[in-house]
Amino acid sequence: MIRIYEKKQWESEDILKRRNEVPDVSEEVSQIIKKVREGGDRALFECERKRHPRPYLNSLQVSEREFDEAFTALPGELLDTMKRAAANIEEFHKRQLCEGFSYERPDGSILGQHVMPIEKVGLYIPGGSASYPSSILMNAIPARIAGCSEIIMTSPSDKEGRMSPLILASAKLAGVTKLFKTGGAQAIAAMAYGTESIPKVYKITGPGNAYVAEAKRQVFGTVAIDMIAGPSEVLIISDGKSDPDLLAADLLSQAEHDKAATAVLITLSRAEAEAVRDRIEERLKRLLREDIARASVDSNGKILIAESIGEAAALSNELAPEHLEISTDDPFECLKLIKNAGSIFLGRETCEPLGDYFAGPNHTLPTMGTAKFSSALSVDDFVKRSQFLCYSSKAFRRDAEDIIRFAEAEGLTGHAEAIRARL
Repeated sequence: MIRIYEKKQWESEDILKRRNEVPDVSEEVSQIIKKVREGGDRALFECERKRHPRPYLNSLQVSEREFDEAFTALPGELLDTMKRAAANIEEFHKRQLCEGFSYERPDGSILGQHVMPIEKVGLYIPGGSASYPSSILMNAIPARIAGCSEIIMTSPSDKEGRMSPLILASAKLAGVTKLFKTGGAQAIAAMAYGTESIPKVYKITGPGNAYVAEAKRQVFGTVAIDMIAGPSEVLIISDGKSDPDLLAADLLSQAEHDKAATAVLITLSRAEAEAVRDRIEERLKRLLREDIARASVDSNGKILIAESIGEAAALSNELAPEHLEISTDDPFECLKLIKNAGSIFLGRETCEPLGDYFAGPNHTLPTMGTAKFSSALSVDDFVKRSQFLCYSSKAFRRDAEDIIRFAEAEGLTGHAEAIRARL
């Protein structure tokens, strides 16, 4: 059962500390990466056959026929829903596009910044028995909007070598250029180093299990990555006037993700806290993933009683949650107090699943307190910026002595000589 903490309890106990007991798979992942880096497709096939014995498998790439069959297999209403979600995501992310700039000084020198797409990006999407079409839309659409010329995606197939129509259709809708049937650490290695069939990319994004997260950690530097994601989190701030049943439902919407997920309510009312605790117990019995949600709530669920919205916001800023719901009479006033959060949901009707699937903002968010220094996945993650400068003779002569003085102070006489030679 979720625990309730009065102020004196949460002040004296380290109750905001996260529990993230991740298995140490670093050595196993290191061996997989080495194998794929050296063996290419042959190593990939070996990894796939070890996971699912499929001697007939002769290609990892999804064919156009498979894409076509996926669209035929999906119910029309579901396909329409996916298209509307994609449109919302595109509408939001198009507004993130930013242009470069340049300016000319009176002395004739020109300076600026050029914004360019990352040419080749790789998306990892969990697959097999699970299908996460929303994650495909959230990763591929910003990459497409940024102008990435190659959007490579990997996702594991089932034991028969098939992929979910949801995965296939979403990839096509979102603009994925090539899709490969491979998963786990070997897929990350393939995209990081390239194989005979899978192109090497420059950045890898997307969620995954402990093996995928560790593989991304190990290939970072060879390629860029988006983030190392931890278990899902939601924190709700309530002014004590919210519907306890809705608060309970929202907390459980994240608790059902993972036994390590974190669901926290900060409320100004003891009565509301107790009512939410009771509603959680009632709602748990209705969930398909009751065991997972119950383990999450029992281990990591918390209800904190605060004295003011300001105090609640300060607690939230310390936790820096992945998802923050503000369930108050004036959520925009509370928003002014928020400094650290991945995505913020304002108002009693604005629940977290709106952002997971449909509204438009990205659902790939910083976890484990990293919202204190990082942001949601965006178009910015798929571009790079180059600076440029062009000095006039007048500007060069004006600044030359300053640069020589600076370089010699650092003991870099070669730098100074490159300037002096031009005088």
